[in-house]
Amino acid sequence: MTQTSTNPPTCCSDIEARFPPGFFKALGDRNRIALMARLATCCDAQTVSELSECCPTDLSVVSRHLGTLRDAGIIESEKRGREVFYRLRYDELAKSLREMADAIEECCAGAGDWRSAEEAAEVLSGGSQ
Repeated sequence: MTQTSTNPPTCCSDIEARFPPGFFKALGDRNRIALMARLATCCDAQTVSELSECCPTDLSVVSRHLGTLRDAGIIESEKRGREVFYRLRYDELAKSLREMADAIEECCAGAGDWRSAEEAAEVLSGGSQ
């Protein structure tokens, strides 16, 4: 039996630049996800005190979380008088997520097909994996 060598896909050297660490850090906390979800469901700007209702933490912690989300470009803030209102940047967030998905598809096209034809046939026929 002749064994064919399948070369792994080459890595895309520039893909890392499309995945900003601050963006993922901002999404890496349960409270920040809750704040983002609250802003998405309200469809309107909210103050820190309004947003704090979704998180069982102090206002100062909520403010810090909002700062992280703002620094990552996920939300924006606007000062109105003595209060600061926060709004989800829907278009920019969707654009960033689309660009990341596109980068993965462009770079890794065909990489999901890692099994040989024989292995795939065996799995489909009920053989071992």
